[in-house]
Amino acid sequence: MQKPGFFRSCDRKGEGSRVSRPLLRFLSSVRSLLGTGQSARMVKRVRDALQTVVNAGTHGYAPEVQRRLKILNVIAYLIALATAIYAGQQASMDFEAYAPAIAINVALVITALLVPIAHRLSDIAGGILLVGAEYVALMGFSAFFGREGGAPLHYFLAAAAPFVVFGLQRLWLVLGVVVLGLVLHLYAWFTYPAAKAMIQGASAVIDPLYTQAAITTVGLIAASVYYAFSLAERAKAETDALLRNILPAPIVERLKARPGEPIADSHESASVLFADISGFVALARRLGAADVVALLNRLVMDFDALAERHGAEKIKTIGDAYMAVAGLPEPVADHTRRLAALAFDMHVAIARINHEAGLDLKIRVGLASGPVMAGVIGAKKFSYDVWGDAVNLAARLEQHATPGRILICAQCREQLTGHYDFEPRGSIDIKGLGAKETWYLTELSASGGADAGQR
Repeated sequence: MQKPGFFRSCDRKGEGSRVSRPLLRFLSSVRSLLGTGQSARMVKRVRDALQTVVNAGTHGYAPEVQRRLKILNVIAYLIALATAIYAGQQASMDFEAYAPAIAINVALVITALLVPIAHRLSDIAGGILLVGAEYVALMGFSAFFGREGGAPLHYFLAAAAPFVVFGLQRLWLVLGVVVLGLVLHLYAWFTYPAAKAMIQGASAVIDPLYTQAAITTVGLIAASVYYAFSLAERAKAETDALLRNILPAPIVERLKARPGEPIADSHESASVLFADISGFVALARRLGAADVVALLNRLVMDFDALAERHGAEKIKTIGDAYMAVAGLPEPVADHTRRLAALAFDMHVAIARINHEAGLDLKIRVGLASGPVMAGVIGAKKFSYDVWGDAVNLAARLEQHATPGRILICAQCREQLTGHYDFEPRGSIDIKGLGAKETWYLTELSASGGADAGQR
């Protein structure tokens, strides 16, 4: 392996170099360490160890419960660390005088480290253990240092932390912990003034204790509120993203603005596209379920990307059929041209998949324009759907189209004149609509090729 430039320059200097031999040996060691990847492996081992500690006791629970228990584990470890530091500080000052407080700290450290084990009993056992130990320990610290030591301040954590520790599903338990914390704070405050403290500490000791208690209390309350708001924002973002995957963006905004109001619109002019894979049923029997799903997923993802590129709105898929519209929910003047460009690109996508997968797929496409109605239907698994003569006509045109061709109606032909060429297909009897003249859409004409797919 070629050495980096800096290492090469050091090696070339030799004994006469200004760089000392010890430094060269050090640089050589660093180079060796980096070359073997030991540092990367060490970082990975540390990260895996931390992850194991955080995950302790959470296995077997639902993902939401696991997330809550992991947060509780982190809180317990932080409490154990901070409490151990307090015990060390007190022991260094005067072990005999602070022995009761040291004993309480040690007991609290041990209890906090037992929280992950308590998860094995139930998903609230660890939280109850930690809350109970904290409440008892805080009362002990209040009696030892007096209220000026700041221990009663920690009871204010009960106003926020229980919502994180136990979750909103156990609201009565949360409210019980909150009320108990308030009662214990008031009791400790009025029962243990400085004059009744077991140890009459100097201000040099009591003031830092109060400062630490205030900082810890404010910090943990802020962290709890931040966590609650972050969960709410994340849930809102996930819901919004899900809605936008199901419904058009303007419809999502209307639903959010007026949740209980039905959405039903009439559009004087829009275009509808139906596409269907020819011979797909026979191909599905030959491929098997896994390959069929993979193929359909690839096709639909490609079609979705194309619909978004051309400003069309996907409505739904039914098996191997694909439906898209343009001109709604927001009207646009070039809706027919958008779907025509989409249809041609869908054929290109099919040809690319055929080349990559060694298949011989072809799609039939029907394209119609006219007035339609659209709206959101259903209370569960609701959807945005479109109805009207143009929808029925597009579906019938797709059924009568030759595989690999795009069949359009008279209104589409009028809209696309000057941008595409047309091949007469003849009159087709459409159920419920009567006889309709139809044309196959062919390659772009020289005059309209530059802007056929523009919005």
